[in-house]
Amino acid sequence: MICCVIQPASCIPAFAEGVEATKAEAELKKLPPIYRGKWASASKEDVEAEMAKGTPYCYRFRVPKHKEYSINDIVRGKVTWNTDNLGDFVVLRSNGLPVYNFCVAIDDALMGITHVLRAEEHLPNTLRQLLVYEALGFTPPVFAHMSLILAPDKSKLSKRHGATSVGDFKQQGYLAPAMVNYLSLLGWNDGTEKEIYTVDELTHAFDLDRITKSAAVFDKVKLGWMNGQHLRALPEAELVSMIAGSLESAGLLSDASSPFALALSSLVKGSVDMLADAAAQVPALLSYPLSGTVQSEEFKPIQEDNFLEVAHAALAAYDSGDLAAAVAGGHDTFKKWINSVGKAQKRKGKRLFMPMRIALTGRMQGPDVGELLLALSKESGSDMVDGSSFVGLAARMEALRSWVDSQQ
Repeated sequence: MICCVIQPASCIPAFAEGVEATKAEAELKKLPPIYRGKWASASKEDVEAEMAKGTPYCYRFRVPKHKEYSINDIVRGKVTWNTDNLGDFVVLRSNGLPVYNFCVAIDDALMGITHVLRAEEHLPNTLRQLLVYEALGFTPPVFAHMSLILAPDKSKLSKRHGATSVGDFKQQGYLAPAMVNYLSLLGWNDGTEKEIYTVDELTHAFDLDRITKSAAVFDKVKLGWMNGQHLRALPEAELVSMIAGSLESAGLLSDASSPFALALSSLVKGSVDMLADAAAQVPALLSYPLSGTVQSEEFKPIQEDNFLEVAHAALAAYDSGDLAAAVAGGHDTFKKWINSVGKAQKRKGKRLFMPMRIALTGRMQGPDVGELLLALSKESGSDMVDGSSFVGLAARMEALRSWVDSQQ
């Protein structure tokens, strides 16, 4: 019996009879929507008589009249309520189930909760809980009511805006430290311009007094960027292994531990914010879109600057074996070879590197050319699940030779 928990004077049985009529009258008179039923002042005899009829009833908390209650909210400062605007509220439903505001106050008190941090939506519940704390002789906790997190359109964040659980974000590839970092900055800052924190740094920097009243907007683009920062902060070997694993999971590679997988993953490690980004970038690196590049407007000035001269040099080096040797020699050896071509053709800077990039990769942007060709050389013939998109060095040079011949 709920009256065994709360002092009988603070708890009254209330029957549903007449409640709707009372509500209608209050609406008509534009009075606050509070309970004004007759059972608040009914005699013991009337209550017992109604119970004898078997009429369903709930228990309401008898709210003291003309009294003010205040809290010093960590976020919102002093907040005050007048009990005249509340009315007697239900603590036990007619089906025997206690209500949230009654249960949560008891639960928190028995667990020794000292601070309650929650959304501003719960602010209206606080007065009811304060009354329950008082009736039971418990000391209320310290409250902090934080502003809501909004969607980019400034509406309340909901399921229609995408992922709504930590599990959803994990499945999408977000790192746990990145999620903790991003969420911590929604409505809090340490007073500096710093944005990237480890969990340990946040543990030491976080202070309740720095929580702001302003509602924060959940920006998934910013979250993605932050995830990228945390990815690139990982040890290189760990990051490369994770990317290789994602490429295997995406059905691109057959073995995430192969030299080809690790070399390919290393190429994209600096350009992914999400592990899934690698699967979108890799197919382009493996292809050789020379035919499309040479037809673009951007290629015209490069062609006019005697692109054929550079293409001939690349083909000659391939035929002699110098290109393969330069690739196998690593970054410094490959760079030395390109510079030797530049010296012979009196080219340097962009006039040298851009046409050579196009000749060897078929495109005008991408990772380091030497590293890309070295990665391609590691493909064993069975590393790709579907090798149709893979264009090795031999096939690239064959395509380049065909285009050069068409220009004669």
